[in-house]
Amino acid sequence: MSKGNGNDTSSLEREIEETRERLATTIDQLLYRSSPKTIVGREVASIKAHYIDAAGNPRTDNILKTVGAVVGVVALFVVVRKVAG
Repeated sequence: MSKGNGNDTSSLEREIEETRERLATTIDQLLYRSSPKTIVGREVASIKAHYIDAAGNPRTDNILKTVGAVVGVVALFVVVRKVAG
């Protein structure tokens, strides 16, 4: 075995170890991102951001749109129930 092959082997081993570490980090990140607790946290943050601005103030326009939609659906159910009954 020549000296050049020893350097090539140690270089290759170092590359393999670096690749293993990157792969382990990627797998850890995927597991974290796909955990139910993380997914729920992201969704809750997304919903909060829709109704509350960065300063913590309510976004009245989005709140009123949602309330209007809920009232509309309830009214529709009431009308359909009276017509059917």
